[in-house]
Amino acid sequence: MTQTPDYKLRAEHSAHRAKPELAIHGGTPAKQNPDPPMYPGGMAIAEEEEQAVLDVLRAKRLFRYYGPDEASSKVSELEQAFAEKKGARHAIAVTSGTAALTCGLQGIGIGPGDEVIVPAYTWIASAAAVIAVGGIPVIAEVDETLLLDPIDVERKITPYTKAIMPVHMRGAPCRMDELMAVANKRGLKVIEDVAQANGASYKGRSLGTFGDVGCFSLQFNKIITSGEGGMVLTDDQKTWKRTHMYHDVIGAFKLEFEADELLCGVNYRMPELLAAVALVQLRRLDGLLDDMRQRKRMLKAGIEDVAQRRRIGFRELADPEGDTAIATIFFMDSPAKAAAVAEALQAENIGAGVLYTPDQIDYHVYAHWVPIINQRTWTAAGGPWRWAKREIEYRPDMCPRSLDLLARAVHLNISPLLTNEDVEETIEGLNRVLDVIA
Repeated sequence: MTQTPDYKLRAEHSAHRAKPELAIHGGTPAKQNPDPPMYPGGMAIAEEEEQAVLDVLRAKRLFRYYGPDEASSKVSELEQAFAEKKGARHAIAVTSGTAALTCGLQGIGIGPGDEVIVPAYTWIASAAAVIAVGGIPVIAEVDETLLLDPIDVERKITPYTKAIMPVHMRGAPCRMDELMAVANKRGLKVIEDVAQANGASYKGRSLGTFGDVGCFSLQFNKIITSGEGGMVLTDDQKTWKRTHMYHDVIGAFKLEFEADELLCGVNYRMPELLAAVALVQLRRLDGLLDDMRQRKRMLKAGIEDVAQRRRIGFRELADPEGDTAIATIFFMDSPAKAAAVAEALQAENIGAGVLYTPDQIDYHVYAHWVPIINQRTWTAAGGPWRWAKREIEYRPDMCPRSLDLLARAVHLNISPLLTNEDVEETIEGLNRVLDVIA
């Protein structure tokens, strides 16, 4: 006989006893302690990372290409380990996720006047990287996955579109089959932004390996971290060479590229100290994912009944098995209801929020990208919109479906540090709030 999990029995039991008063109305919070900080890899930093840094310092090998002795480069080790982990031919370690996107865009040949389709929901760096290489971000709607809508992508393609940028926001995979089909049909490049979804997959294949390039961030908020840093993946030899030359003007000579291939690059090399930390963190990735996935399963099972009863829909997942489980997101039937639920959950000591509020600036939502919406440039004569091959217009209301979904979306982080008691109390608080307010 299949045994009902304890946490679900408790949820069912609580649904039948007298409903306690919500904390927002003066009751006792369901959760004893606030959520732990949502820095999965950062909070896992321990003696192994310390030792890795000390090893580099003691070897005095602080620069990738040389030091006083023959110690190996931690950056080179990281590139090899990361490529093997993801199943890619090449990996390039850079200074940040934004640097990864910028270098990747140079790698696939995006330049002045080229249009790149980006989602309405992503950190502004996704669009800013396009601008940095002279390209023009074209903003497309997200769907119920809160990720790039393949149907709207196809609507936004023009003769000047050169690439699509799927962004795997909040740890979940985009609809990669549909997006790759559109790209292949229209002859477009694909650059994946995997900053928030390190370790996620789609139909068993690692994100970052579908497109021409895949770009990752190791910034402190990300699943694994070296404080700052980024990675670029590609299987294509020409793309790797171009990306490598752009990120490291020295590396092109070290690798003895042919003279007629050489292009002038800059310096986005990852430092050895960051790579030492990232190598340890990479070994922690699977454990962090396992912990978050277990907690998310518990949480969703514990509120399943109230969600069905109140007709609350969860964020759609293109591949539930590939989700990193860093968040649980569900939709209310109006922005006002979402705001009320989030406020009540916060009173229960549950860290909840709404993904879009019009009067709160958040660079994750295109409507708040003021420098881009207003096409501001560093000089009067420069900037990609001066090089556009057609008139480009942005409006804060240009993606109404995205704004509606985000405004109705209630978001909860799923920390790997949540104890079983934390999860049980979170379930209790969610059931209380949703049963009263939803």
